[in-house]
Formats: sequence, structure tokens, C-alpha cells
Amino acid sequence: MMEWLQLLLPAWIMGSLLVFLTAPLGCLMLWRRMSFFADTMAHGTLLGVAIAGILNLPFWLGVACLALLLVAILWVLHDSRLPNDALLALSSATLLCSGLLLIQQVPSLRPELLSYLFGDLLSIEWTDLPMFAVVIAAALIVLYRSWSAQIQIAIDPDIAMSEGVSANWQRLIFMLLLALFTVLALRAVGSLLMGALLVIPALSARLLAHSPKQMVIWAFVLAQFGVTVGLWSSAALNISTGLSIVLCMALCFATIFLVQKLKSQAQSA
Repeated sequence: MMEWLQLLLPAWIMGSLLVFLTAPLGCLMLWRRMSFFADTMAHGTLLGVAIAGILNLPFWLGVACLALLLVAILWVLHDSRLPNDALLALSSATLLCSGLLLIQQVPSLRPELLSYLFGDLLSIEWTDLPMFAVVIAAALIVLYRSWSAQIQIAIDPDIAMSEGVSANWQRLIFMLLLALFTVLALRAVGSLLMGALLVIPALSARLLAHSPKQMVIWAFVLAQFGVTVGLWSSAALNISTGLSIVLCMALCFATIFLVQKLKSQAQSA
């Protein structure tokens, strides 16, 4: 039992810390209809990993630089004539293919390809936690200070701008926070599942909440449940932690949706 705790406890603490960002960012993504942005950012992490491997740099540095570069590219490409979802689809496919192509050319990276794709939360060590905690705390402070403006932009950008809120500045803050999240979440759920980690708890919370505050709280509770049950299940069943966490969250969503559907049918009968 003690061996299991030594292995799982730092991973669980890291996952629990990550949930503090997962819940509010996931809700903002739904409110701002930017769910596809997280997938684009996540797919870009593979290219960052590959570049870092080629240049013998720390993986987190390569991912961070690539995430910032992607934010800059999307900022430059922003054009009223080009739909955002189409630009995101273009960027997502290009980055994912480029990352996989480069990883195939670097033999030392191939054995760990699955961990980059689906995460390996169990590789977290106690020495990693203080830095993660400091970075997450800093991100939460920035998010807290801009939270009111972010909600105003999500509800009605025109009214928000008429009240002095800078839509472009808030959009940049939001994208930078998502870029930071991708760097932190790479080891937790991998590049292919980061979007699910953000979106699924927020979707589930939307079925239960009656206000923005309730939605964030429910998203936090459901994400925490998914991380905890998913992590222990992955260890017991010997499967990838990222897959287990996301499937657990998806099962929560399906259960909530089904129960509410049955209740609504029973009330209408």
C-alpha cells in the first residue's frame, strides 16, 4: 500500500492542482465558443517536444516556446474574412502532422511517443510539485484579476467594449493562459486529450449549474472526481493515466445527461 501511495500521491496532487485551472478555463472556453482552440494548442505541443528533442532542450521549454509562437500566429492571422474555426483546423492539422513527422526522425523520442500523446501523470515526482504549484498560483492570480472582464466579453463583446473592456487584450490573456495550461497538462493527459480535460467537466457542469459561479464550482468538482478516480483506475488496470482520466470524465457526463433526460421524460409523462 505504501508503495502505491509513493507512486500515486504526487501524481494525484499534480492532477488536483491542475484542476484549479481546468475548471475556470474550460467554462470560459464554452462561454466564448473557443473549444477547438485547446485542441489546436494541444496538438502544437508535439511539435514543441520534437524541436526540444532535436535541440537537446528541456521539453517544457520547447512546448512553451511553441505555444507562444502559436498564440502569435493566431493573433496575426485573425481576420474578419477568415472563420476562426477554419483557421484553428488549419493550424491544428499542420502542427500535429509536423510534430509527428519530426518525432519519427528522432529515434530517441519514438519510445516515449505514447506518453506525449496520452500523458504519463505517474512520472510526476515530489520535486516537480513546488514549481507546478507556483506557476498555477500565478496563473490563477492573473485569471482572478481578469475574470470579470472575461465574463463580460463572453456574454456580449459589444457591451463590454462600450464599458471600457479591451476585447483584444482579454483575448490575448485568455490565449496565453491556455498556452500555459498546455505546458502543464502535457504530462498529465498528453497532447491529444488536453481539449477533453478542459471541455468535458465544463459540459457536465453546464447540465447541473444555474449560474456562471455554479458552473465553475461543478466543473471543479467533476474534474477533481475524474482525476482521482481515473488515476487510481489507471494504476489498478495498468492503462494510460490520460486515457483513464478522460474516459472517467466522459462517463460522468454520460451519467448526468442520461439521468436528466430520464427525469425530464418522467416529468413530462
